[in-house]
Amino acid sequence: MKKLLATFAVAAAAFALSTAANAQTYPDRTITMVVPFAAGGPTDTVTRLVAEAMSKDLGQQIVVENVGGAGGTLGAGRVAAAEADGYTLLLHHIGMATSATLYRKLAYDTLNSFEYVGLVTDVPMTILARKDLEPTDLKGLIEYAKANKDTVTVANAGIGAASHLCGMMFMSAIQTPLVTVPYKGTGPAMTDLLGGQVDIMCDQTTNTTKQIQGSTVKAYAVTSAKRLDVLPDVPTAEEGGLPGFQVGIWHGIYAPKGTPAEATDRLSKSLQLALKDPNVVARFAELGTLPSSEADATPAALKAKLESEIARWKPVIDAAGQYAD
Repeated sequence: MKKLLATFAVAAAAFALSTAANAQTYPDRTITMVVPFAAGGPTDTVTRLVAEAMSKDLGQQIVVENVGGAGGTLGAGRVAAAEADGYTLLLHHIGMATSATLYRKLAYDTLNSFEYVGLVTDVPMTILARKDLEPTDLKGLIEYAKANKDTVTVANAGIGAASHLCGMMFMSAIQTPLVTVPYKGTGPAMTDLLGGQVDIMCDQTTNTTKQIQGSTVKAYAVTSAKRLDVLPDVPTAEEGGLPGFQVGIWHGIYAPKGTPAEATDRLSKSLQLALKDPNVVARFAELGTLPSSEADATPAALKAKLESEIARWKPVIDAAGQYAD
């Protein structure tokens, strides 16, 4: 019996040492961070900036993999089904919350198929139009949209995309359904807006700031609580006549359910450092957004945000009646 107990003790000690060693050496190989949208879009831009900064801290490369389709649900499903070892991550935006209502069938449980790493940023939106659209301010745009609701077109990057969500919120706020035109990504939607093939678009500053600064589109409002330093001449939606209209496209990092806490904690600490990286701070500022605070770049904060946003968007989506199978 003594020999058996001694054997168990040695085995337990060896297991504890092995676990501790694994925790200390994580990560010891390349990490894949999945973006559930096409390359070149606003979420892809945010991901690549953060991945580069985290790679420096972790001592291992983070490779960004674009898995677009179905409003981000294909990429999310890919990560939910991945091995829970800390080497496959997901960086998703607000669509993580809205997909829980938008999609009747998901290959994963939004709240329970993932571990949480932390919030990354909360990107304001911009309400803009083709540069030759008649209205000169947001109030005029609202009046124009209501008077021409059967012909005014609103572009978006597909169901579940940030531009789709903001467009739904805009139509809900002005109590007027407009003609929505979905595209397979932000790039082609913006291209047609620039070319005058569609009238209006509501998208993230990470995708629209340069176009606004270059006067290739007409900007009517930002959806933040106050004007943005990078776009000082663009009024807030509240200033323009839409009280309480604030929409931010927040981003968070997730891992498959069952990923060890040692890995998610290490990733969270790395994220916190990355969001203080001078290059990340400067590039985010150029794009009209700010890094999340250290308190928000945590698993608990991301989980709480996801839960609250699912509850916030459900009535908006149900009222619009725009679902996907």
